[in-house]
Formats: sequence, C-alpha cells, structure tokens
Amino acid sequence: QVQLVESGGGLVQAGGSLRLSCAASGSTFSSYAMGWFRQAPGKEREFVASISSSGGSTYYADSVKGRFTISRDNAKNTVYLQMNSLKPEDTAVYYCARRTRGGTYYYTRGYDYWGQGTQVTVSS
Repeated sequence: QVQLVESGGGLVQAGGSLRLSCAASGSTFSSYAMGWFRQAPGKEREFVASISSSGGSTYYADSVKGRFTISRDNAKNTVYLQMNSLKPEDTAVYYCARRTRGGTYYYTRGYDYWGQGTQVTVSS
C-alpha cells in the first residue's frame, strides 16, 4: 500500500510563492513517475505538472508553465511543487499522485494512488 501525504499549502497574496511537498511511503518511490493535480470548487480535477521517475523529464500545464517547477528527491521519497508568481486563479486543492506504468501524464486515470490534498488560496 502506498501513502502520499501533501503539505505546504496555505494562504498567500497574489505574486507570492509557496512550496508544496508530497511524502510517499514505500520502497518503490524512485521507480514511478509522479504528478500534481489541482481542483477548484465546482471544477474538474486538472493536471498541473508531472515528473519522470529519475527526474530527468518534466511536463507542465500551459497555465503554470514558467511559474511552477516540479522536482523530486528520491532519497527522501518526496516530490515538490515550487509555485511562484501565484495568481488568484491558482486557488485550489492540490493533490499529488503516483503515475501508473505507461499512464498518460495529463489524465487523472493515468494515476493510481492519490494524496488527501492540500489547500492553496491566493488572495488578490
């Protein structure tokens, strides 16, 4: 069983920064790609960023490209999402997830384990 625990969310003013962390249990973390998604009230969960198992490849939604950076530390079983230049429209619950082998990185069905989410609120 894999457990993912997000942290680092909070309230920040527009233009500010936050760093989210996702700690994973289990010994196979380094074998799997990981991703971040977000869900705003009344909206579907949407892809934010994904990173390959080694960290050598990253993918971003157009809406966050150039502002967010995904990274991972396989020695610590942790994946991060550095969020800069935050906007009110970034307000959402942010989830980390483990991508299945061969899963499509931008589809929620490409992921099998999910964290409980952490709230990010950006005030204008």
